[in-house]
Amino acid sequence: MDRLSNIHPGEILLEEFLKPMNITAYRLSKSIKIPQTRISQIIKGKRRITADTALRLSKYFGTSVKFWLGIQNDYDIEEEQGKLNGILEQIETQSN
Repeated sequence: MDRLSNIHPGEILLEEFLKPMNITAYRLSKSIKIPQTRISQIIKGKRRITADTALRLSKYFGTSVKFWLGIQNDYDIEEEQGKLNGILEQIETQSN
């Protein structure tokens, strides 16, 4: 079975928030008081969403901080799982 590609939180930010709301990365960066390069890098998938950024995005969009950190954590876990798959298969589960 083919796996779906791992979706970076920046893609969710762009496709589910910025585009539908007709908000530019520049406008968002100015509104949440961070450098535009940070938003651009997040959208391009080159930067993760930190707690600082999650707090700002949650305030601006009226979402929870855990929403932003959750999608970032899900992305990070899936990325690492792909890298460690062979190693993880070799680790035996400890039972009591």
